[in-house]
Amino acid sequence: MSFTDKVRNKTENAVGVAKEKTGEATGDRELQAEGKAEQSKAALKDAGEKLKDAVGNVKDALGGSKS
Repeated sequence: MSFTDKVRNKTENAVGVAKEKTGEATGDRELQAEGKAEQSKAALKDAGEKLKDAVGNVKDALGGSKS
């Protein structure tokens, strides 16, 4: 996972947390749900990036790609 991807995912998660908390404080359920959705989206992207890294590590451990 590139540094830029990590920063984007962390930023998206932070925005989601802020929206969720603002929605809770103001009673805006729609904003709260939007914040939770952004957090979930960021977590899913992060998991995908980690999976790509793991596959790359396995390929490297097995001697790279042999096409």
